[in-house]
This record gives sequence, C-alpha cells and structure tokens, in this order.
Amino acid sequence: MFGPTLDRLAAPKFFYPFAGRLVPWLGTLAAVLLVLGAGWGLAVAPADYQQGDSYRIMFIHVPAAWLSMLTYMVMAGGAFVFLVWRIKLADMLAKCCAPLGAAFTALTLVTGSLWGKPMWGTWWAWDARLTSELVLLFLYLGLIALRGAIDEPQRAGRATALLALVGVVNIPIIHFSVEWWNTLHQPASLTRLTGPTIHPAMLTPLLLMIAGFTVYFAAVLLQRMRCEILERERDARWLVELDSP
Repeated sequence: MFGPTLDRLAAPKFFYPFAGRLVPWLGTLAAVLLVLGAGWGLAVAPADYQQGDSYRIMFIHVPAAWLSMLTYMVMAGGAFVFLVWRIKLADMLAKCCAPLGAAFTALTLVTGSLWGKPMWGTWWAWDARLTSELVLLFLYLGLIALRGAIDEPQRAGRATALLALVGVVNIPIIHFSVEWWNTLHQPASLTRLTGPTIHPAMLTPLLLMIAGFTVYFAAVLLQRMRCEILERERDARWLVELDSP
C-alpha cells in the first residue's frame, strides 16, 4: 500500500524502476534551480566592492567544492554498507560516485585557479585548502583506477571500499584547513556559527546554485546506478520480464 520499503529498495529489482521514476523529476528541478541561480548570480547580484565581477565564479566554485566533499561522503557511506552488510546496490552506489566526485573536484580546482589568479596573483599555491582538495582528486582517480584493475566485482568492491574509508580522513582536513592553518584561502563564509557573512543579494543565488548542483548530482547518480544495474543484472530474469511488452 505504501510502495516499496527501504529494505526492498536495496534490491536492484525494485530500485531500478523506482530510480527511473525519480530521475526526470530531479533533472527538471535541477535545471530550474540552476537557471534561476545562474541568472540571478550573473545578472541581478551586485558586483563585490573589493573583487568586482570576478567574484561571480563563486557561483560555480562553491557548489562544486561542496559536491566534491558530499560525493565522497556518499561514496564512503556506500562502501561502509557494502563491507558490513554485503549489499550489492551499495557497491554500485560507491562505484558510480567516484567519476562524479572526480569531475566536481576537478571543476573546483579549475574554478579556484581562475578565481585565485586575479586575487592572489598566481594560478596555484600550495595552500592547505588547495593541496587537500588536490589530494581528494587523486583519491577519486585512485579509486577509479583500482576498481578498473580488478576484474572480479566483489574483490574490486572490497578493495575500493577499504581505500574509500581510509580516505575519509581527508574530508575534515579540507573543511577545517582554513581554520587550522594560515592559508591564502578565505575563511568559511557560509558555515560560520554566527551566520553567513555574504550579503543576501549574493547569498540567495549561491544557495540556489548549491541546491541545483546537489539535485543534479542526485539525478545523475541515480541514472548512473540504473546503467550499472543493467550491466550487472543483464541476465537476470526480472530485468528480462521488465523489458518484455
């Protein structure tokens, strides 16, 4: 009566059609949020009194940085569930997260360099925040390479899950690096205990972009998991019955 339970959704047979129903809605919502956020941020938000219009790259850089860390935590969560309960779908989740996380992290580094050049006078500095973010990119690439080097899915899942869980230690380093060390990177402006330090005219489109990036990540992740299910379960009877007229 209430649809598939969480236990049933852990099975590819029930997750596949459920995700298929969600993806179009999430994709549409992501498009709306991103168009609103980008339009507001580029055309309506005022120029910064110090940085001028160059600060507008923040509307891409900050959401990408947020997703680079969120994706890793989702991936590590899937890795933990797979190691403890051997749920196959959790391993698919972890596998599908790695390329997305690598893309978000690369986007973070590129936009950070573009923003840093006019602000710091250099494209790159071995700053604590930048260096730990670069380590995150290497972690993602290492996980992708490790999984690709092992043919057997169960062994590949276990090996990458262990590496993913070890790499979690880098996430708090990235987040708190601007507080623990003297860095070029500006301190946190959204997660301060006293509240955001960004003007509301700039904060609103930034939050829209963060929400849009997050919903986009969810939509793409679900679609990638559906493709992974098709790959792993291609000979399953339920999938044949699902595709039959």
